[in-house]
Amino acid sequence: MTEPVRTCAEHGPLATDDGSCPRCGARGTELLSGARRRRLSKFTSGALRHFPEDASLELDDRGWTSLEEVVAAVEGNYDWAEAEHVAAVIATDPKGRFERTDGTDGDDRVRAAYGHSVDVDLEPTDAPVSDELYHGTAPESLASIRESGLRPISRQYVHLSESPGAAGRVGRRHASDTVVLVVDAAGLLADGHRITKRGRETYTTDRVPPAYLEGVDRASETSDQRSGSI
Repeated sequence: MTEPVRTCAEHGPLATDDGSCPRCGARGTELLSGARRRRLSKFTSGALRHFPEDASLELDDRGWTSLEEVVAAVEGNYDWAEAEHVAAVIATDPKGRFERTDGTDGDDRVRAAYGHSVDVDLEPTDAPVSDELYHGTAPESLASIRESGLRPISRQYVHLSESPGAAGRVGRRHASDTVVLVVDAAGLLADGHRITKRGRETYTTDRVPPAYLEGVDRASETSDQRSGSI
């Protein structure tokens, strides 16, 4: 379920389970229903990740485009959408899918933090990386993974998660009986592979060879995970 976006008069947009501002406790007023928030998020992330030309957006080499152009694209698709709705969706995204500049000197740009299928060059971050990361996948993919490891398919990078539960949630987009692979992130880094944190709980890397996949995690937060080994 997607929470609605509410606006606190003092602290701006928020999207919490109980609808109250985490800073002052005020409930505020509803800005976007959960359904409309979900529609705007899917369109905006899709435009910034996969179909900028179809949305009349021009991304630079790092994936940035002007917020004004994104707002125009959204308004062209949804007659009820306004600039404050787009800004609220960007600010409250639970996974940190979007990055926005601070707007100083008129430089108000936005980009997708990860997940691109179009060619962009995202600079590395200095965020720490845990010794183990996780990847959710379908059981029928295990044979291929055992042979070739994890490789990008429709995206630029392999996406890893910081917890088994997060990996399971990602994997269930593709299969109901997701398996969660444990990735030896410390080993990857020690051997010269780059891992970069993107958003709140996503990490990207070019590939994960089979030697760095330790098996299937059994400690998922969900009950429909399968266990075993690769």
